[in-house]
Amino acid sequence: MKVEFNLNYEDLNTQARLGKVSFNGKEYPTPMFMPVGTEATVKTLSPEELKEVKSGIILSNTYHLWLRPGENTIQKAGGLHKFMNYDGPILTDSGGFQVFSLAKPKDINEDGVKFKNHLNGDNLFLTPEKSIEIQHKLGSDIVMSFDECIKWPSEYNYVKQSVERTLRWAQRGKNVFKGENQILFGIVQGGEYEDLRKYCAEKLVEMNFDGYSVGGTSVGEDKKTMYKMVEYSTKYLPKNKLRYLMGVGDPIDLIENVMRGIDIFDCVAPTRLARHGHAYTKMGKINIKNSKFKECFEPIDKTCDCYACQNYTAAYIRHLITANETFGARLLSIHNIRFLTKLMEQIRENIQKGTLSEFRDEFILNYYGEGYEYQ
Repeated sequence: MKVEFNLNYEDLNTQARLGKVSFNGKEYPTPMFMPVGTEATVKTLSPEELKEVKSGIILSNTYHLWLRPGENTIQKAGGLHKFMNYDGPILTDSGGFQVFSLAKPKDINEDGVKFKNHLNGDNLFLTPEKSIEIQHKLGSDIVMSFDECIKWPSEYNYVKQSVERTLRWAQRGKNVFKGENQILFGIVQGGEYEDLRKYCAEKLVEMNFDGYSVGGTSVGEDKKTMYKMVEYSTKYLPKNKLRYLMGVGDPIDLIENVMRGIDIFDCVAPTRLARHGHAYTKMGKINIKNSKFKECFEPIDKTCDCYACQNYTAAYIRHLITANETFGARLLSIHNIRFLTKLMEQIRENIQKGTLSEFRDEFILNYYGEGYEYQ
């Protein structure tokens, strides 16, 4: 097995944990934020730039790579690592989220999901076994089970049926998983219902997956509901296995969900925001296109150690963004990902010191201002 997780420390005041993910002899600390490289690339960035911003695991998308260039092509290239020249760990999602955004409820049955290729309209059919097969050929290090991702809110009886289907699909995927230098995660679903989250988590633990994901969050629910979903899931998961919260990357959500026992996160937000001219800073998110930055000949963030802030001014980056120059999106992507990886460094430091709650309160005050309430 190429990937192993070791839990090193648990916070006495929260559910936060410190651990290490080992990959081919290289260690990466957790909690960790994972940049998203949907189509075998983190948009606009090179692997070398990802390493410079202290990225560890990155994520690629099974559905998109299945459609192009195809899992067989990537397998012939030697797998994702060689294909994209990234020697760190790679996690692939199952394709479930993309499929369910394209499929209609009537197209979901016990066997799998029917849907149309969003590129050319061809009819496609994805099953738990097919998802695992694709991920095997991609050669990722961490493989995700194929689950049913449901909308929020959903009625209790439907969520219950969906959880049962997700569990059956998880077992089917596990049955065909080869485990050759890969580890497999089960995904906890159950909406906002604690009894269903508990049931799903406990059944997945009985199947003995290598790690566990919390799914079905960040799909339109408010933050308090998201945090409840996470709490309802992590409390029933084993302490010695890696825990992954899917599709969550808002800075405050990283802090709050680390405090609820999550180890790794992913989200497209830092690069997507960058392409629209938005940047994270300690004092809140900014829109670089605002006129006040036209003659701001200072870095976006004086406290940031990233390449963009060390070498370019806000005025220059604003010019690039307003002129639709790709270099602007690239610089903001470097900065935004580094902001989140540095935030995770600060989170780890404060877990070790036992001051994570105080760090959260200070972060909220700086980032959102006084009177902030979770929406």
